[in-house]
Amino acid sequence: MLIKLERLDDAFHLRATNEQGNSVETDASPAIGGGGHGMRPMEMLLSSLGACSSIDVIDILRKMRQPLQDIKVTLNGEREKDKTPSLFTDIHIVFDLYGDLDVDKAKRAVDMSMEKYCSVAKIVEKTAKITWEANVVAG
Repeated sequence: MLIKLERLDDAFHLRATNEQGNSVETDASPAIGGGGHGMRPMEMLLSSLGACSSIDVIDILRKMRQPLQDIKVTLNGEREKDKTPSLFTDIHIVFDLYGDLDVDKAKRAVDMSMEKYCSVAKIVEKTAKITWEANVVAG
């Protein structure tokens, strides 16, 4: 896995590009001179957690032959106050799963991702308490 970063301005605006040419822009907080031109690194980490677990849930539900129509994930992270570095201490994730799904299977898919499969969760849980809930919305 290879990621390259390039600076896009004279402050903190950066572009990260992977080997396939896909890119994402990051920036620092305006409080320290960032321009708001991209996600902050800790926002990227939360986004990565949501994306990783979503991929797992979609894959697990496919294997369970569950007709998932859509998935929406909301993550809320709390960080240490007045510390540098300021690590996440608590993260709560809400999975909204859309479709004619078996509720028990849907919740099991989310639990499997968060407890066993999501690599990002396994890294983040070393410093933060991660909680989650799964809601099935009939399709």
